[in-house]
Amino acid sequence: MKKLSQLLYLIAFIYLLIACQTKEEVPTIDETPFELNLPVGFPMPAMPANNVLTKARVNLGEQLFFDPILSVDSSVSCASCHIPTAAFSDTVALSKGVNGRLGFRNSPSLFNVAYHPFFFKDGGVPNLEMQVINPIQDESEMAFTMTGVLQRLQQHPDYPSLIAKAYGRSVDAFSVTRALAAYQRTLISGNSPFDQFFYQGDSTALSLPQQRGMDLFFSERTNCSHCHSGFNFTNNDFANNGLYLNYEDEGKRRVTANPADEALFKVPSLRNIALTAPYMHDGSLPNLKAVIEHYNSGGKGHIHQSPKVQKLNLSEEEQQDLESFL
Repeated sequence: MKKLSQLLYLIAFIYLLIACQTKEEVPTIDETPFELNLPVGFPMPAMPANNVLTKARVNLGEQLFFDPILSVDSSVSCASCHIPTAAFSDTVALSKGVNGRLGFRNSPSLFNVAYHPFFFKDGGVPNLEMQVINPIQDESEMAFTMTGVLQRLQQHPDYPSLIAKAYGRSVDAFSVTRALAAYQRTLISGNSPFDQFFYQGDSTALSLPQQRGMDLFFSERTNCSHCHSGFNFTNNDFANNGLYLNYEDEGKRRVTANPADEALFKVPSLRNIALTAPYMHDGSLPNLKAVIEHYNSGGKGHIHQSPKVQKLNLSEEEQQDLESFL
């Protein structure tokens, strides 16, 4: 009986020792806040309560963003279609996914997505945490599954501990999607020559042609600022700009199935517009000159074309000034 009692004590001690060692191996959650450096005139973006920015979460999201591990053949990362030097957009009309498959819409810039109320050009996703799932599972992009991603990350030498440090969880969809969203919320861009001129009072920040272009942009004559308004140069609405008379892409109708939403697309931000060519939902306009010429023409007259898109009759010099400002 005494030997049995000693054996039980020994077993209990071993279990306690193992438990202590296991506990010590679990990284402590790093809750060091990540402070956004906001430009003058930019409000603090809303943050979800379950994904407050911390350095550990942002660092994890950044590593995932640039890692092709998220694609089925480990050939494509988020940064493949959202290139940092192109304002986190792409330089081609349609981006290539795994096996060279083409998407069907132009890759937008990710700068200032922290301020977006919905995502994709049809507004089909309400937040960044949900948005990141689509490119992983889309056959034309990463062509993977979330289950496959999680299995791969679980076997990685670093990701389990990084996720535990950031979220206090094992590898799961919650931590992966939120880390990617956290990193993207830090991609804030401002302090352009326009910001220096308009918000900071630097009268030398814009040249005279740029100032004339700015006056045109904000004038009732062009109506540019009716849609491209506010600090992020978008009213976050949907519109048709008369690019085509007949559209292959249904736009917002693809999500709502409402005929009234046919060929309506999310109004993009004009931040970093000089870096994000080609333009339009399908990347069909190669440069800003072509964009201005389109608006100057008044559009093709689609049934849902915005009444604000009218023939402008801008002179060559005025078009050059507007391009210079943009």
